[in-house]
Amino acid sequence: MPVELDLDGAVVLVTGGVRGVGLGITRAFQRAGAVVVTCARRPAEVPGASFLPCDVRDADQVGELVSRIVADHGRLDVVVNNAGGAPFALADKASPRFHQKIVELNLLAPLLVSQAAYAVMREQPSGGSIVMVSSVSGRRPSPGTAAYGAAKAGLDNLTASLAVEWAPKVRVNALAVGMVLTEQSHLHYGDSAGIEAVARTVPLGRLASPDEVGACAVFLASPLASYVTGATLPVHGGGEVPAFLAAANTEGESS
Repeated sequence: MPVELDLDGAVVLVTGGVRGVGLGITRAFQRAGAVVVTCARRPAEVPGASFLPCDVRDADQVGELVSRIVADHGRLDVVVNNAGGAPFALADKASPRFHQKIVELNLLAPLLVSQAAYAVMREQPSGGSIVMVSSVSGRRPSPGTAAYGAAKAGLDNLTASLAVEWAPKVRVNALAVGMVLTEQSHLHYGDSAGIEAVARTVPLGRLASPDEVGACAVFLASPLASYVTGATLPVHGGGEVPAFLAAANTEGESS
């Protein structure tokens, strides 16, 4: 019997789903027919989606968030832990408090949200699905964002561990996201020339769009991925062309 992408009427929480990658994820679930609730610390308007204020690093606020969603909609089918990020800061220059806050946002907050969601999903006949938004920074050196990279590496491991603990009622997967073109891209890559130069280091020759990341999140949450759990899906356009290829001065074939 064929399996279809069927999220019509599903209740979905996208943390930080108000801009950038998060907004792309929100839009993708809306196109799939889901009822989307977003949250962030600061008020924001997202067409077609409900918004609830929440600091996902605060366990009490997270508990209230999930309770409100269930009270309003009767259930919670999907959670996308998207809230995260980090400004550039060299490891020896950043304060202990800075590192702590980065780990809290990118590792401990997804755990808090997932715990609260699981308490609801495990009681639902249909269970639920959790998608973590991780990063390629968790799989390679992350100079300038060391705590962020370490937190994302932890998030990949957390994904695999929760998938085992919470099976079979709740599936838990992650996206290892590469470089994405958003309204904040200039902060990371510079002006348009810098962005174009960075894009040339990606095998597909461009940065991802937020909607493309969203499509992958929808796939993992949908029945199309019903036998997928504990997986981290690379969404990076092929990764990065190895630096040694640009540095080498030979055209000989590798063995």
